[in-house]
Amino acid sequence: MIDKRVANVEEALAGITDGASIMLCGFGGTGTPFVLTTALGKISARNLTLVSNSVRHTEDCAPSLFEDKRVAKVIVSAARSRGREPTTSERQLEDGTLQLELVPQGTFAERMRAAGAGIPAFYTPTALGTKLTEGKEVREFNGRQYVLETALGADFAFIGADRADRWGNVSFRGTQENFGPSMAMGSCIAIIEAKHVTDEPIPPREVDIPGIFVQRVLQVPTES
Repeated sequence: MIDKRVANVEEALAGITDGASIMLCGFGGTGTPFVLTTALGKISARNLTLVSNSVRHTEDCAPSLFEDKRVAKVIVSAARSRGREPTTSERQLEDGTLQLELVPQGTFAERMRAAGAGIPAFYTPTALGTKLTEGKEVREFNGRQYVLETALGADFAFIGADRADRWGNVSFRGTQENFGPSMAMGSCIAIIEAKHVTDEPIPPREVDIPGIFVQRVLQVPTES
């Protein structure tokens, strides 16, 4: 009988070792897997590649990842926060000890979706002619130029959700969904942290990520 629920966060993070690549869902804190991310900061894995919309919430949850220099590279849509002193990760970006790949947000989502769909690369006009696409292949289609972007996959994905069932089907609440489906599709092991996990299947019309794209489900405490 299919049951993708795990008993604790240690079981959820099993297999994350040196050199792993990890996608972290969330936009402005919504859909952010706070429990999984905090736990990531407590394991010993090094030389990690993190894929997220921005570094800020990751560093807030698990500052030791950057303080101990366990992250080698970040692939993000936003690399700096305004209105406050530079964080550890931002200082590392400035001095070159942390590698940065900056990606336009739409391209960021599409690269992950492409990885899940088995599409190795695609052409887009986004960011053409800017520093973000320097050195990338450019082709003309119907009189317009496009830049080649490659698929973006990862070993693991951490995704925060409202509900999940034991089959791994996931339901989000509002904008909590953001990058969740793309990250689940683009990763080898998608790990869901959900406030509510049920023995009964989520009604099909309420499923935002089918269980086929999810490998582990962790129930986390709800806020009182």
